Amino acid sequence: MDYIIKAENIVKKFDKLMAVNGVSFDVASGEIFGFLGPNGAGKTTTINILCTLAKPTSGRAIINGFDVVHQQSQVRQSIGMVFQDPSLDERLSGLQNLRFHAMVYNIPASIRGQRMEQMLRIVDLWDRRHDEVRTYSGGMKRRLELARGLLHRPKVLFLDEPTLGLDPQTRSRMWEYILEMRRSEGTTIFLTTHYMDEAEKADRIAVIDYGKIVSMDTPEKLKKIVGQDIISVKTEDNDKAIQELGFHYQIKPKQDGDGLTFNVVNGEEFLPVFIKELSTKILSVSLRRPSLDDVFLKLTGREIREEGKVDEFKAMVHQ
Repeated sequence: MDYIIKAENIVKKFDKLMAVNGVSFDVASGEIFGFLGPNGAGKTTTINILCTLAKPTSGRAIINGFDVVHQQSQVRQSIGMVFQDPSLDERLSGLQNLRFHAMVYNIPASIRGQRMEQMLRIVDLWDRRHDEVRTYSGGMKRRLELARGLLHRPKVLFLDEPTLGLDPQTRSRMWEYILEMRRSEGTTIFLTTHYMDEAEKADRIAVIDYGKIVSMDTPEKLKKIVGQDIISVKTEDNDKAIQELGFHYQIKPKQDGDGLTFNVVNGEEFLPVFIKELSTKILSVSLRRPSLDDVFLKLTGREIREEGKVDEFKAMVHQ
């Protein structure tokens, strides 16, 4: 078997809402596979189906050789999960939360204590193991959830916006733990995010919008969709600058706040000539390579941003 996850034409409807619309993909064992898209795009619904928390309206999904509808127990034994919304029992200690998880997943008593200590040390929570979770910071809770998700050595770890709302330092540390487990255990990582730096860590990315996969490839190949370098410039007279760009370079810039943005080939060579020749006074100018955000804009016509989230949980309750 050359894949550990296989999704075939998955559809999920909530009344009139088409949350997932014919999604298909394979994920290789040990791969980091990313879902990139705004809130409400269908990322969480797809993960819920793969994790047996929701049934597809149609289509089929296989995890570690098991069907997510007909072999749910085997699928659940094969996966770990870290979701957007906290699911820890805050009245229990960190150690008690892990012990309960270990019992649910039938980790033998002979290795349970050793495994719990190992995971708590990995996420730097061993010294706080007896403290109630309600005394933990937000970052500590996320690290405990990560330790819990990896406790039973899953074949696949699902991370649904795992670092949402965390400070940059805590986000960086969490990714150190995740990448180390992938290296040492061969864990497959299925990631959903709209953070571009997290998406860059994926081996392959599926760009999803309005329930459909609009493109799927490596981050570098996806960025080649945009192709050209991106220059942002602010001038004393943007209208005049637009006219000059059109006349001299056949470039049609876009308004970007109080500045202009446009794409060029070989931006490092273009920029010195542009600065020298533009008669309008330049107030600021910057050059950057295409990002995954630019890819999403190119593919969908809009940017990834915090949007009104579809209340998928309520929809599932009423299905």
